Amino acid sequence: MAVRIRLPGGTLKMKVYRELRVRERERRVPVMKMGSLYFVWWSNSQHHNKPQDSHR
Repeated sequence: MAVRIRLPGGTLKMKVYRELRVRERERRVPVMKMGSLYFVWWSNSQHHNKPQDSHR
């Protein structure tokens, strides 16, 4: 289960690898790995312009 933290300008998500979307795995959005957790930043502008990604 991903943890979402809404911040001004976007959302910070904490996930494990199997929960990452295709865009996150391909690093088309900012992603940082710390241990087994991935921190993903989705800015508000990305939320409006992103196509639907499928979960694997």
